[in-house]
Amino acid sequence: MLLGKKNNIYISGSLTKLAWHKFVKNKSGLFSLYFIALVTLIAIFGYLITPDPTPYSNRQILEIAMEKPFFKATFLKVRINKPAEKVSFFKKMISGSPDNYHYVPVESWKFKNDRIIVKLYDKDNEGLTESIEIADVLYPLDEVLITGNDTITFRTVDGKIHSEKIKKLQTTIKNTSFVTKTFLLGTDQFGRDLLSRLMIGSRVSLSVGFISVAISLLIGIFLGSVAGYFGGKTDDFIMWLINVVWSIPTLLLVIAITFALGRGFWQIFIAVGLTMWVEVARVIRGQIIGLREKEFVEAGYALGFSHFRIITKHIIPNALSPVIVISAANFAAAILIEAGLSFLGIGVQPPTPSWGGMIKEYYGFIILDSAYLAIVPGVAIVLLVLAFMTVGNALRDALDVKEVTKN
Repeated sequence: MLLGKKNNIYISGSLTKLAWHKFVKNKSGLFSLYFIALVTLIAIFGYLITPDPTPYSNRQILEIAMEKPFFKATFLKVRINKPAEKVSFFKKMISGSPDNYHYVPVESWKFKNDRIIVKLYDKDNEGLTESIEIADVLYPLDEVLITGNDTITFRTVDGKIHSEKIKKLQTTIKNTSFVTKTFLLGTDQFGRDLLSRLMIGSRVSLSVGFISVAISLLIGIFLGSVAGYFGGKTDDFIMWLINVVWSIPTLLLVIAITFALGRGFWQIFIAVGLTMWVEVARVIRGQIIGLREKEFVEAGYALGFSHFRIITKHIIPNALSPVIVISAANFAAAILIEAGLSFLGIGVQPPTPSWGGMIKEYYGFIILDSAYLAIVPGVAIVLLVLAFMTVGNALRDALDVKEVTKN
C-alpha cells in the first residue's frame, strides 16, 4: 500500500508506521518525548537512584539547613539504636527504605580510647564538639557493660552481648563510617536534599497525569460513544450532563470534589480525572456521529454484529486520533491543576514531596537569597508541561495522514 513519499521516493506501510515516520521528523516533538521518558524513568526508579532513598526523601539534617547548590560535607554515620529494618528490592523501589543510621556532619575527628570526639560542622564557627561511644557508631547499642584497656563489652538492642577490640572498632569506623556527600541543588530549611525531593516529586506529577487521563478516557469514551452511536434522548441526556459539567469552572469543581473525597494522594487523582472527561466525550461523540453512517459500519449491521462489537471493534479505533492529542493536552493540564491544588494546601499532603507543594513550602524564600528553592520545582513543572504540549502538537501533525497521502 503506497501511503506517501519522502524525497520523491514512495514509502509504504501501515498508517501507524506513517504517523510514527512523521512524528520522528518533528525534532522538538521527539526531544520532548525523550524528556518525558527520562522523567518517567526517574519517577519509576526514584528511590534506587536518588541521593536520599528514605521514604519521601525526608532525611533531615538540621546542621546543614539552607546550604547552597553544590554544597559538600563529610558525615559520620552513627547507627540508630533500633533493629535494622530489612526492605525488599521492590518495596525499596516503591516507597524507599528507612535509614539505619543518622548522619552527623563533621569537620574533624579524633579517637580517645572508647570514644570518638568529632568537631561538628558549624556555619557560625562556634567550635562545637560531640563525644560518641565507638560501639554506638557501629552497632544498635543498648548498654556498655565493661570498658577495658583494649576491649569493650556491650549489649545491643536485640539482647546480644558483644566483646570487641577497641583498635578494631576504630579501624572499622575509619574505613566505613565516614562518607562525603555533595548536594547538587543544596538543602532546604530542614536540611533535606532538594534534588532528592525533586526527583521523588516527579512521581506525583506523572501519576496524577496518567491516572487522571485514564479516568477521563474511560468515562469520556464510554459516554461519548453511547451518545454518538444511539442518538435521540440518550444523546440529549448525555449532552445535557456534559454541558452542566462544562459550565462549572474546572478548578472550583476539583476543589469541591477534593473536599468531598478528602485530601490525600489518591483523592486528588480521582478529583482531577472526574473533571477532564467532558472534552473527550464531546470529541468522541462528534467522531462517532460522522463514522456511524460509513460503509464498514453498515457492513457490520448486515453481518449481524452486536452494537458493542461495532462500537468497540470498528468505530472507536477509527475515532481515537483526536483523543490521543487531547490526552496529551489533558496530561499537561492535570499536572498544572495538581500543582495549583498542592500550592493551595488541598492537594498531596506533606511529607509526600510534590512540585506544587515544594513551591508552597519554599515560596517565602524568594525574597531572601534562596529563591532557587521555589524556582527549581517551578521550572520542572514548566518543562514537563511544555514537553507534553509539544508532544501533543507533534502527534496532531503526525496523525493528520491526509496531508501526506495527497501525493
